[in-house]
Amino acid sequence: MTTPTMAPRAEEWRPISPKFVPYSLLGSAIWAVILLVLLVIGVAIGAIVLWIIALFFLLLILAGASLTWLQYRTMGYQLRRDDLVFKRGVINKRVVAIPYGRLQLVDVRRGAIERVFGLSSIHIVTAASAANITIPGLPVGEGEQLRDHLIAVAETRRAGL
Repeated sequence: MTTPTMAPRAEEWRPISPKFVPYSLLGSAIWAVILLVLLVIGVAIGAIVLWIIALFFLLLILAGASLTWLQYRTMGYQLRRDDLVFKRGVINKRVVAIPYGRLQLVDVRRGAIERVFGLSSIHIVTAASAANITIPGLPVGEGEQLRDHLIAVAETRRAGL
């Protein structure tokens, strides 16, 4: 007798859009410019404390930006028979499985910068707040199709609620 494998097959995971990388880097770049301005102001007025604080946060932003590609590579979702599974994380890995019958709200979000990149995010709310997830970096069409699919499947699984 063979035991079923616990790990899903690699080809079943659906990745997020590669446009997520420049989208994330743009946010880091905006904060880096703000901190560079503070750095210049700190040097110009001789405020060493402001200079040190700005330099510290600038280094943190650069370190975070360097992890963006790895973060993109670790994100994905999987539509299984009874649940949706979402994985993410470089340092703190998280894998969440949400049974379709527990879905309460599926929301497509598109901020101003996401619209520029043609991206959307799906925010999924369940009865247990610890299981709420957001899947970022989805192409607009895929995000809307995923929302419609999740709502349709959730309606068929809500027996007794």
